[in-house]
This record gives sequence, C-alpha cells and structure tokens, in this order.
Amino acid sequence: MRIEVMELLKTLVDKGLRCELPTREEARAVLATSDDDLLDVVAAAGKVRRHWFGRRVKLNYLVNLKSGLCPEDCTYCSQRLGSKAEILTYTWLKSDRAVAAASAGVAGGAKRVCLVASGRGPTDRDVDRVSDTIAAIKEQHSEVEVCVCLGLLSDGQAERLRSAGAHAYSHNLNTSEDMYDTICTTHDFADRVDTVRRTQDAGLSACSGLIAGLGERDEDLVDVAFALRDLDVDSVPVNFLIPFKGTPLAENWALTPHQCLRILAMARFVFPDVEVRLAGGREIHLRTMQPLALHLANAIFLGDYLTSEGQAAKADLAMIADAGFEVENMDTPTLPSHRGRENLTAPAGHHTPPASSAADHTPTGPDAHTDLVALRRRGAGTDLPPNA
Repeated sequence: MRIEVMELLKTLVDKGLRCELPTREEARAVLATSDDDLLDVVAAAGKVRRHWFGRRVKLNYLVNLKSGLCPEDCTYCSQRLGSKAEILTYTWLKSDRAVAAASAGVAGGAKRVCLVASGRGPTDRDVDRVSDTIAAIKEQHSEVEVCVCLGLLSDGQAERLRSAGAHAYSHNLNTSEDMYDTICTTHDFADRVDTVRRTQDAGLSACSGLIAGLGERDEDLVDVAFALRDLDVDSVPVNFLIPFKGTPLAENWALTPHQCLRILAMARFVFPDVEVRLAGGREIHLRTMQPLALHLANAIFLGDYLTSEGQAAKADLAMIADAGFEVENMDTPTLPSHRGRENLTAPAGHHTPPASSAADHTPTGPDAHTDLVALRRRGAGTDLPPNA
C-alpha cells in the first residue's frame, strides 16, 4: 500500500509540473490517503505549489458591505433566511467607511480587497453604490485589486462592475451539483455556474471555490473541484464550514486538521497553476497545523471574515514568515504568464497506527470546538478598528 501511495504522489507531481489534470480516481485517492502518509502528501503537493508560485503568499482582505438579513436559505450561512446566529447586521456601508476598512487591509499587506454584500443578487442601484465604492478605493489605492461578491448577477452587471474598476468577481460553487439541493433551495447549482460565466464573459477574473464540511462525500469534493476546473476559474478559495450556532449545520464538526490538509492537497493537484486560497474556517479546523497549509495554498484571507473573527492579522504575518514564506508584492503577477486572462487586468517506514489515536478523539457533536467560533464585533459596521 505504501508503494502505491508513493507512486500516486510521483504521478501527481509530474502531472502538476506539466499542468496536466489528474484523473478523478487520482483526486479521490489523495483524499483517501492515511494519516501516516500525510506529510508525504503535503510534500508532494508542495512541490507543485512552489513550482508555480514559489514561496509567495497573496493576502486578500474582506470588507462586508452589508451584513445579514439575506433572503436565501443556504444552510451553512450565518446570514441566511431564518438564521438565529447573533451576528452583526447592518445595511450598506457608506463609501468612506468601506474605504477606511479597505485601507486597513492594504496597510496590513493585502494585495486584493474583496467587497462582499449579503443577498440573492444586486439591484442596479446596488451596482451603482458598489461602483462608487470601488472608485473611492482605487482613488486612494490605485494598485490594489478589487474583487466584488454580490451574489447572482443579471444582464450587464458584470460589465458595469468591470468598467467601475473591479478586477475580479467572486461566486463560489460551494459543493457538487448532486449535493446542492441539500444545502440550498432558493437557487440552484446552475444559477451559480451562470454567474461565474457572466463574470468571465465580462472580462473579470473569476474567483470561485468550495466549502468542505457540509456533510459531503469525497466524491462531492472531487466533483466540485472538477466543475471549477472545467470553468477555468483563476482563484479557488477553499473554505471549511464554520458551524455557527443558530444555523442548520451548527452541529457539523466532523472535519479534522489532517482531512483539511488532504482537501487542500487535492485542490492543489487539480489546480496546479491557479490561486488556491486558504479561506474561512482555517483557524478552527486546521488550528495549529495552519503553517503546513501554506505549503499547499498560495493565498489566504488576512484578518476577519464576514461575520466571524479570524486569527489576529499580526499572527498571520508572523506565521507566514516563520514558515519560510513571503507576502506577495503588489507588482508581482499572481498567476503564471500562460494564464493570460487573469493577468490582463492585474497590476503592473510504514507502520500500522494504534487502535486509538489523537485523531480518533477529535470532538464531534454540538459542543465540539464551539468556543473557537468568535462572532465578529469589530471592523466594518462597527466603531471598533478592524483586524488588519
């Protein structure tokens, strides 16, 4: 079995260095590797990551423009219809407040600012409002990439956002098409694919990823990864479910740090030359193993998320430096030159484990690690300084 794993990893490294897509069977096999093989899996995927991205880590920073009260029923979301999570709720931030939040992220080293608003999708007035905010941010930080995430797009809206100065649009597929109706009933998988395609047709860089920990099978993780690869997106955020109290998935605490690393490794093999971003939930699921994830992902979110607090930004920067990585500069293209679309708009001995191990005792159930989910109470929408 050990020989088979090493042969698998050698094949995947060779394919990754050639930018060749693994088979579905190979991707599933990565997810099925044992904890004893984990460091070999990380080392193999790390070779692919370093080949295409060196030791650079791109920092992204979230600004939540409008929080809560979403009419959609996505089961994983603290802002969903019927959510009882005690999150911050507020309507649209004024441009000056949004610029102040974005500036904090840029000062902390963020190369991309992600403007996010809850809701099914923007009205034309919403697009005007966000366009004004983009212009205000670019006036102060002309070199920063601005990514927008407003939900499902309708005709002409992506084009208007690009004209306003947006670099990218973010809209996750989240999970496989087969599983999608178990996590949302107010829109479907095809709606999300349609928005990603609208983004690309408008000349925006497409950012679209997944959420692990929803109760999916390995097959679902492979399916959504291959769906994203078929769409040829430029950036893939890998999120790990944050089980907010007051949401339907509050008791989903099945992920382990080792499983999260295998998911990231699978993503790197499927997306050798694409930005793989370590995103929401990394602190509560990877915990002390976060530095290993930097050998797989070439980007992270700095600071807080939409409705939950993240690791202290200074701790993020120290982790990057201590792990031997460096923050990516504004003037360094993120993706390899052959991925032209994104760069068009980019700024200038085996043993059997014992019957009982630490992984076996990973707490599960409604009270597992709930103390790790800290609701955001600072930054955008508050009078307190942001985490950046």
